[in-house]
Amino acid sequence: MITELISYARNHQCSDLHLTVDLPPLFRKNGEIFASDFSFSKENIIDCILSMLDEKQKEKLDRLEDLDFTFALPTGERQRVNVYHQKGELCAAIRILQDTIPTFEQLNLPGIMEQLTNEPRGLILVTGPTGSGKSTTLAAMINQINENKRCHILTIEDPIEYLHRHKKSIVHQREVGCDSTSFSDALRGALREDPDVIMVGEMRDLETISAAVTAAETGHLVLSSLHTIGAAMTIDRIIDAFPPHSQGQIRTQLAGVLKGIITQQLIPLSDGSGRCAAFEILIGTDGVLNLIRDNKAHQINSALQTGAKEGMCTLDYSLAQLVNDGKITIEQALGKANNKQELLQFVKKQL
Repeated sequence: MITELISYARNHQCSDLHLTVDLPPLFRKNGEIFASDFSFSKENIIDCILSMLDEKQKEKLDRLEDLDFTFALPTGERQRVNVYHQKGELCAAIRILQDTIPTFEQLNLPGIMEQLTNEPRGLILVTGPTGSGKSTTLAAMINQINENKRCHILTIEDPIEYLHRHKKSIVHQREVGCDSTSFSDALRGALREDPDVIMVGEMRDLETISAAVTAAETGHLVLSSLHTIGAAMTIDRIIDAFPPHSQGQIRTQLAGVLKGIITQQLIPLSDGSGRCAAFEILIGTDGVLNLIRDNKAHQINSALQTGAKEGMCTLDYSLAQLVNDGKITIEQALGKANNKQELLQFVKKQL
């Protein structure tokens, strides 16, 4: 049954499948959730969820632990699965993973992001809300390095989403809970494993953030993600994760390693055929790094507005470009804008 549901999701280009007791299977496509015509009993839903688990996972579930893992169909297609309880009943959220890693061209990523992958060392962050494509963008960046550099790439993920083959680089992928106990432990071990590039799936806590910054300081190129919207908020989130007496030090460290922050949001295309990404891009220029060092992150937005020559742009400018190109509607853009007036100034045809 679970194979049938996942196959349906794949055939209809859905991004997610939700299984909930007393509801039919629910699918997400282009950001919207819709009910299916499948008629499933409570027992059917529970059987679908349990069919994806091994005995060890079932034991964890009995202890009311949430599960996060990948599940592969017999044909090899992989899904990221989270199983949890609500109101005493089982639920599952299943993210449909693509079989191939999209290229920069397929994702329409800005050219400056290719330049960032050429950095020999430092910290690059991809941020955005849940479901905004951060993992896909990171995978494309790792693939870009893999195809163009001879180096050692080490990824730390929970769980592994995209599978990378060895190309010009060698790529080792470590899964938290399977190959290591935690992100921070894997990062500390990484420094002894001769990597050139380290990808950390998510900087979730103080230990992981600290270890990632240290790895960037010691000469590695580190890529990671955060659930933040906007460059200034990202910088504040990192600094606020540290106790007050350590915040001056992390500002100095961050100012020494930050190469760029890419914030992205997905917006439905106006013709209903899919979604496209709008970006806010901050580049770690001397001026930007001085603002971080001097605790002036509130001035980052001004730097974004004046940094076009360095490849920077605000989210509002990116949204306006998508409107001007006819890809999204002005209403959709206004719903995502940080500053609606600024957005309207960038749009060619004012409302």
